[in-house]
Amino acid sequence: MNIHFIAIGGSAMHNLAIALHQKGYQVSGSDDTIHNPSKSKLEKYGLLPNDFGWFPEKISLKLDAIILGMHAKKDNSELLKAQELGLKIYSYPEFLYEQSINKTRVVIGGSHGKTTITSMILHVLNYHEKEVDYMVGAQLEGFETMVHLTEENDFIILEGDEYLSSPIDMRPKFHLYKPNIALLSGIAWDHINVFPTFENYTDQFRIFTDSMVPGGSMVYNEEDAVVKEVVEASVNQIKKYAYQTPNHFIENGVTYLETTEGDLPLEIFGKHNLQNLAGAKWICQHMGIDEDDFYEAIESFSGASKRLEKIAEHNGTVIFKDFAHSPSKVEATTQAVKNQYANRTVLACLELHTYSSLNAEFLAEYKGALDAADIAVVFYSPHAVKIKQLEEVTKTQIADAFERDDLIIYTNPQEFKDFLFQQNTENTALLLMSSGNYGGLDFEELKKMV
Repeated sequence: MNIHFIAIGGSAMHNLAIALHQKGYQVSGSDDTIHNPSKSKLEKYGLLPNDFGWFPEKISLKLDAIILGMHAKKDNSELLKAQELGLKIYSYPEFLYEQSINKTRVVIGGSHGKTTITSMILHVLNYHEKEVDYMVGAQLEGFETMVHLTEENDFIILEGDEYLSSPIDMRPKFHLYKPNIALLSGIAWDHINVFPTFENYTDQFRIFTDSMVPGGSMVYNEEDAVVKEVVEASVNQIKKYAYQTPNHFIENGVTYLETTEGDLPLEIFGKHNLQNLAGAKWICQHMGIDEDDFYEAIESFSGASKRLEKIAEHNGTVIFKDFAHSPSKVEATTQAVKNQYANRTVLACLELHTYSSLNAEFLAEYKGALDAADIAVVFYSPHAVKIKQLEEVTKTQIADAFERDDLIIYTNPQEFKDFLFQQNTENTALLLMSSGNYGGLDFEELKKMV
């Protein structure tokens, strides 16, 4: 097949392009800008466009299909040419479904925990040398690319994102996969720019549950009241398997899982991660991995990239980087670090960076999210607010939203950096939560603090 990618530089798009190239397809692509790691990976496989920009002359009847990324606009010149020629245009989730139509599709959904759970499952399967196809949203240790497609593998594991599929397909991605086996980890309002109310957002998970193949298996977190209601109310003819936080304890900064075979030390921690582990175990069992084999493998799982990623530790100081940005993720991550390091000062820094987090109406959702931290800092860039064409957010609005009198707020990257480097980090757990980089913070430099 001859496939052209419009917006090949996206995190999922470039991985899919490489996977199809490895499968023997003829792959080309365009984008107006491509950053690392996408850029260097595409270059390695000879797939990096010679020039950045959109080139309608690349679009011809020689192409079997177009894969359209979210970064492109509806009026993209290549897209318009493809439509004019009547070429088949896929979103990447639509194409992944086509590639997996004869496989057992395992889809991991939920507002949080998707990447971690998918990573856990892949780690366990890789440990036991069980070959599967997959698509996951973060770089994993031991995996070069985050999309893998074959003709022969029976299973495909897909991280089920609820965001839109493409500029011309406004369906959430996970509605397109029609899973045989699925998991729902939690539901907490996100993507306010697309789903304006919590009810509208929750409905997407109802549709997802009802899109499962009849007779399929749904694994769900029954400690999340919304997930429990959505799954248990579904009249789809599916089997339902509930999970909850497994028994565990913390000793000398290590979390131990209580199992029938004894206490198992883990590299991960936090109630939310233990719930993720319980969900992953159910999925692995549905894929033929028994409980003992799961435990043997999961002991060495150190986490997905940017998910409570330990970037430095020395004496009594530890620094974590985490992708958490939505209210529920921020609260769970901050609480996890405090529980794990109860005798240390927890300094939690959150960057408000996404469309939702910088929306004045949505800010109230952050109430109490940083309460577990001993010192709480919020950073946001007024420039980012302008770029997103949102109404200006004030420091007062942020302080009121978090309902924390001692909240420290920075809008200037240099001032935030100066604050960090002036801290006495002795006996401290520093937690940096952001989907951005605090206006250019050098994490390598930060490591020297310990």
